[in-house]
Amino acid sequence: MGIQERRQKEKEMRKNDIVDAGERVFFSKGYEKATMDEVAKEAEFSKKTVYSYLSSKEELYFEIMIRGYKLLIRMFQDDLQKQKRRNAIEELNQMFLTFYQFSNENSNYFRAIMEYETGNKSIESAISDQTRDECYTLGEKILDYLTSILEKGMTEGTICSRIDARKTALVLWAFTVGIFNTVKKKEQYLIDFHNTMPDSFMQAGFELMMRSIQLKSEGGMYENEDN
Repeated sequence: MGIQERRQKEKEMRKNDIVDAGERVFFSKGYEKATMDEVAKEAEFSKKTVYSYLSSKEELYFEIMIRGYKLLIRMFQDDLQKQKRRNAIEELNQMFLTFYQFSNENSNYFRAIMEYETGNKSIESAISDQTRDECYTLGEKILDYLTSILEKGMTEGTICSRIDARKTALVLWAFTVGIFNTVKKKEQYLIDFHNTMPDSFMQAGFELMMRSIQLKSEGGMYENEDN
């Protein structure tokens, strides 16, 4: 390994140490209450060193969110490869279930992504183009998965061929974010006032989404859209 490669590797390791420390502080105190002074202390670096790797608290937040997106995408890839499903509807259901699993097993990353998806986007002005673009690219990759599954369903005749696959993927993602956000923030309300368990609420949400795009079936066969 040459000197330049060694320096680059050391730089990446130090940045990872800072992001690790940022996770511990953000996840324990919350993004709003956490400070970069606390992150620097946790990472055992000077504040000046921390800012030499990450330009702002907002950029650190995006770096944490990038980790969450990467983990979610790996889970999507693994589950779609492991499970042999017959049609696009089953693949969409698996993505929905995987996202639910992610929300339960990686609640801190899930919360970071949800707060960004539903929060104030003004923080983006304090983020480098490279970090912002990487985060956006990962988000688009999830939409790419949804779009490709929808296109498969349109071809095989399980999903209405008149939809715009990309726009529908955006709607499904927004709908899913809304459902999951409601479950996480209103779980006790759903149970106490509507006698509805989170799993049941989410399944109802998924079925409603699918009915909006799925071709009606009769006798196990999908009907022709012209009928």
